[in-house]
Amino acid sequence: MSHTAATSADRSIGDIIRDARNLTADEVEQVLSYQKEKGVRFGEAAIALGLASEDEVLSALAQQFNYPLAAADKRNDNPELVTLNQPFSVQAEAFRAIRSQVTMRSNPNTDSRKALAVISAGSGDGKTFFAANLAVSLAQLGGRTLLIDADLRGARQHQVFGLGNSAGLSSILSGRAEPQVIQRVEGIPSLFVLPGGPLPPNPAELVERPAFGLLMQELISKFDHIVVDTPAAAIGVDSAVIAARCGAAVFIARKNASRVTGVQDLLASLTGSNVEIVGAIVNEF
Repeated sequence: MSHTAATSADRSIGDIIRDARNLTADEVEQVLSYQKEKGVRFGEAAIALGLASEDEVLSALAQQFNYPLAAADKRNDNPELVTLNQPFSVQAEAFRAIRSQVTMRSNPNTDSRKALAVISAGSGDGKTFFAANLAVSLAQLGGRTLLIDADLRGARQHQVFGLGNSAGLSSILSGRAEPQVIQRVEGIPSLFVLPGGPLPPNPAELVERPAFGLLMQELISKFDHIVVDTPAAAIGVDSAVIAARCGAAVFIARKNASRVTGVQDLLASLTGSNVEIVGAIVNEF
């Protein structure tokens, strides 16, 4: 008679925590009794009794639901990645809801697939934070996901993910051949990042060149999802050009900070282009 090892999805949180902490039968019984008495979950009961830490419970949840989770010692290195550091938090749940809307509105037909540009009127609206976490959330579904840092005026995605930036999008568009420009993100097998690369003196001209459009077409054919970070519209025409090359965009505004005139100007700059605005996000975080 053959036996097949149970997958993480087949095992309960209690089983995973018990094995990780080597809990005795008596300790498991204590947790179960506390759980029944207080009406809480096994993990909460184990934490309350000092038989498991919050990190251990979070790791058990990640194992059970097959969700990539940053190692505890790495979370301080990439604090903005809430979908990776805290995949079951309120913020991560908000990104999953947005992810659902994005994927429902995406056409799986290769001939009409589009990349998604993240645009906003002003600096500090949260584009980089949003683009990074949306990309992680999409990759957690399992599809090959690429995050492109097209903010060639202030690229920052390499800092968010702790990646090198000696070469990137600016290198490709400047005609410099560089090996391994697209980098895989550790801990998320299906997530890749194309960093911005060295800051060029002519960012608007680089994204307006036909090479950028051809590059986007090539990448769209190779990845299931592409999210593109862009510079603020207030500092140049880049974002409108990038959005047109992507074919779709999501608009970010920050609560109590974004100006209506800035929003109107950005939307007006997209009038007449083929950009599909898939949604608008008010960033409260």
